[in-house]
Amino acid sequence: MRFNRKLVTAIMGVALAVSLGACSSPSDPGNPGSTDAPKYALILKTLTSEFWQNMKAGAEAEAARLGIQLDVYAGQSEDDVEGQVTLLQNAIAKGYAAIGIAPISPVNMNNAVAEATKAGIYIVNVDEKFDMDNLKLLGGTAQAFVTTDNIEVGKIAGEYIITTLGQGALEVAIIEGKAGVQSGTDRVTGSSEAFNAAGYTIVASQPADWDATKAYNLAQSYLSRYPNLKAIYCANDTMAMGAQKAVEDAGANVMVVGTDGNSDAIDSVKAGSLGATVKQDSSGVGAQAVGLLLQLVTDGNPIDVDADPVTNYVPPVLITKDNG
Repeated sequence: MRFNRKLVTAIMGVALAVSLGACSSPSDPGNPGSTDAPKYALILKTLTSEFWQNMKAGAEAEAARLGIQLDVYAGQSEDDVEGQVTLLQNAIAKGYAAIGIAPISPVNMNNAVAEATKAGIYIVNVDEKFDMDNLKLLGGTAQAFVTTDNIEVGKIAGEYIITTLGQGALEVAIIEGKAGVQSGTDRVTGSSEAFNAAGYTIVASQPADWDATKAYNLAQSYLSRYPNLKAIYCANDTMAMGAQKAVEDAGANVMVVGTDGNSDAIDSVKAGSLGATVKQDSSGVGAQAVGLLLQLVTDGNPIDVDADPVTNYVPPVLITKDNG
């Protein structure tokens, strides 16, 4: 029998193509083992505090559970606005399908987020909300926003102080976060509303930039200027620990309540020093952000710049000596 060499070669070529096709996988978020599966990134403010470390851990654990590749980046500090922008620009160049972003301020990432939007990258806004009006003017958007309801956080803290100290024309003070940062502003709003409703007098409310030393100095000033001060609410635990030290150094009988549920703050609450802390589930925020990133890529819907991001709240928990 004579063989047609051209025919044999053609048949072998078809067989090889079928074989290769069976071994390869499409770019499919439901097939994370594929070498060309979508990649995901999460850019945080920093990793210098336990709050952000827990968010990173929660995000990575969820990514492992879902079987997707997640790379986590963070700025050097909560003032590293330019460094954070560079991280996003690098992430855009690396071709991530979806990126979660916890901006240092409402506007510091907006130009880069607009670049990501124009590149067809899905964005999940985390913790601190983008200035959406400004972002849309630049041609950018986010599809989802996951955070804690920070007004509720402040309200819970204020109501705990009121429940503990009782009703009356009592004097309280607030130590704010960084000026212009919405999460801190919302916590101040929530606590202030609670204090005002109870007839309390807020004698002072000033920022300490999330910093323990600045909070210590500010608390010292409060204690000196307001001898009838009964309580201080701090917009994060780092500042609360600084304020608590100032109270202890002064030998004052003033309750300090913080926010975030950091381990050192919880230990202080258990020891009877810090009055309470309102724990944000930052690990849960990170996990939910990762789930949203995967969902966006899986759904594959076109990016609508005019649409507002869907807000997803992760509830806070009050930690006191009784339940800490």
